[in-house]
Amino acid sequence: MIYGFDNEKYLRIQSQHIKERIASFGDKLYMEFGGKLFDDFHASRVLPGFEPDSKLKMLMQMKDDAEIIIVISAVDIEKNKVRSDLGITYDVDVLRLRDEFIARGLSVNSVVITHVNGQASADAYRKRLENMGIKVYYHHTIEDYPHNVALIDSEEGFGRNDYVQTSKPLVVVTAPGPGSGKMAVCLSQLYQENKRGVKAGYAKFETFPIWNLPLSHPVNVAYEAATADLDDVNMIDPFHLDAYDKTAVNYNRDIEIFPVMKALFDDIYGETRYNSPTDMGVNMAGYCISDDGACRQAALQEIVRRYYTALCGLAEGKATESEVNRISLLMKRTGITTAYRKSTTVARERLERSGVASAAMELPDGTLLSAETSPLLGPSAALLLNAMKHLAGIAHNVKLIPQTMIEPIQKTKVTYLHGHNPRLHTDEVLVAISMMSLLDENCKMALDQLPKLAGSQVHSTVMLSEVDRKTFNKLGIGLTCDPVRKIKKIDGMKI
Repeated sequence: MIYGFDNEKYLRIQSQHIKERIASFGDKLYMEFGGKLFDDFHASRVLPGFEPDSKLKMLMQMKDDAEIIIVISAVDIEKNKVRSDLGITYDVDVLRLRDEFIARGLSVNSVVITHVNGQASADAYRKRLENMGIKVYYHHTIEDYPHNVALIDSEEGFGRNDYVQTSKPLVVVTAPGPGSGKMAVCLSQLYQENKRGVKAGYAKFETFPIWNLPLSHPVNVAYEAATADLDDVNMIDPFHLDAYDKTAVNYNRDIEIFPVMKALFDDIYGETRYNSPTDMGVNMAGYCISDDGACRQAALQEIVRRYYTALCGLAEGKATESEVNRISLLMKRTGITTAYRKSTTVARERLERSGVASAAMELPDGTLLSAETSPLLGPSAALLLNAMKHLAGIAHNVKLIPQTMIEPIQKTKVTYLHGHNPRLHTDEVLVAISMMSLLDENCKMALDQLPKLAGSQVHSTVMLSEVDRKTFNKLGIGLTCDPVRKIKKIDGMKI
């Protein structure tokens, strides 16, 4: 894998920059964490070398001075909103996040439920958490937020919210996903702290867009592709340009809200030290890019990947044509087509030759491999086996898993578990190989190759199961699929 990002440098200078920001405010800093605090796979894809849990590792360096508030919107609880990458609802993810933080020795202060407006589901969720010994606070819906500054900055606005009592100099405010109300929680706490004579400040930690990269840089364009469903648009920060005569990149929502933020800061403190939304950020990622070319290539791959994700989402009723069209325009802006992913071309060529579902992989060294559906294996499982054998130097005609072992697994899946697909998925293939590795040297060598697959790019001519998608994700492999659920038969079996 070609690395383009210096993760060690990032951990070092990012934590130092945050410490400096805390010191500049005095008593306390409320820091809004945008994006995912850990398992940030988007960042690791577009910045090769960025580890998915880099933000968490950075926070671990400051854990003695930090505590965490987890935010969830009552609206999201009511809607049973699902986190798409994990397939779990936001209310469940709050508990997952809390457990992950505590397991790493981090202090979790409480859960704040925002946008409260009499929802029975929010009351039930609060009771459930309190029965588990978790502190829960309510922050209420404020009419015409964020534009009615006079109401917001009053006892009928932020003054109605529960005050979250904190004890450490750094308070990290995070959430399962966007739109949870993290910024409002930070601002409400500033209002409450100011009433109590506590000098508290606000900062925003959001990795993308990277403010000191050009607007047209593929890494920043990839962020637009990733947030096509939110209508986020990268823009030159006009406030920063006006204040410092320097170009900085931000996104539309932060730029649009900045005048309101400044008015709130002025009302709370009498002044604000921030002259632009970029000033509010503490992101140092742009200083840690060690190979710009590698990051550009990875980001272009991500834009195409997001395009296919939107296409499949549209086919499943989870995305809109608007999202697909927006990403299509971004591809044109960067001068690429789907053929930029070489695996797409190879997979389709294999499909044309075989007439059955196929898949292809581009390894980090540029090697291209392909596979097709068989009575025993789906295309993704067959492809994974091919890649492992290639990297281990095992001849292609060597069968790592004997048919006599596969057939009983198929029987269990269909006869006892009443499944419709007898072919082995990627995770089942890996379990079988793991068992065989105790007795077969080839299987042991093949299994040892799995870490080398990180950074590979796979394309399938049919949409894969959630199991296969998660397996590729865990292996660090970028996956795209054609938005196709085609039914054919091979030896009497549907594929």
